[in-house]
Amino acid sequence: MSISQTSAGGLLLCRAEPATVRPAATHVLRERLVLAPAGDWSALVPERYPAADASGAEESLAEVLTGWTSALAVGGNWPVLGVWWESGESGFALASGLRRPVSYGWAADGTPLGDPDAMRTLTARLGLDPVLDLEELERLTRPDEAADGGTRLLGLIALLARAGLALPAGLAPGERADRLREAARVAPGAEALEWSGWRDAVRAELDVVEDGPLGPWLRGPRARFVGAAQVAAGAPLMLWAARRRNSGWLTAGTLLVAHGALGLAYDHARRR
Repeated sequence: MSISQTSAGGLLLCRAEPATVRPAATHVLRERLVLAPAGDWSALVPERYPAADASGAEESLAEVLTGWTSALAVGGNWPVLGVWWESGESGFALASGLRRPVSYGWAADGTPLGDPDAMRTLTARLGLDPVLDLEELERLTRPDEAADGGTRLLGLIALLARAGLALPAGLAPGERADRLREAARVAPGAEALEWSGWRDAVRAELDVVEDGPLGPWLRGPRARFVGAAQVAAGAPLMLWAARRRNSGWLTAGTLLVAHGALGLAYDHARRR
């Protein structure tokens, strides 16, 4: 494949399922995006690409994708790979948590641009085979007159299939941005994401927590039972400690009552 000199686009590939990616993508990036399942990964397609900032300067696509990749990685605990192509050039940025992001790229003719150690870091952070997979990745950093930038990037994407990546039809590096968006919209399980304010952001975060292992202890019959038990145990303890002027037990009783009351109030508010 050869990336057209006029095509430009990018993808954000998150090694997590869409339900996990959705809150971070919506509330960290605050961009209009299309989220689609991609095997064991999730693919995010932006609705817009770089535009001039307040000073009139325009960021390159590589700079924007790298920034979004880093922001998403900090917002979640899973690796994020941003891939981009523009004017025949292509590249990627990998971020994972608070660790330093790494990036690599290729010129239109396939000339490697970057530190080859980026491939070693990518192998380690994505849990790829440190021998066989790394050897194939390192081939992408060596001169090859028969491979242009698009071929190199496709080679990277093909290798990531071993890590569970399966891009939906049409979400291929080298496609124009409008075609990427259209392919993402019709992909099975795809959904449009849009920032809708802090209230919805907090509600979405709570939904994620409640769907996890702690959910039954935060909301529902089990949570109400625990809250009522804490209030029932804490109130007599407060009275007993107050009569004896025992500040330690008074503090413990107060905390029990407060924690139980907050739990009951939270359950009631979420039910409403």
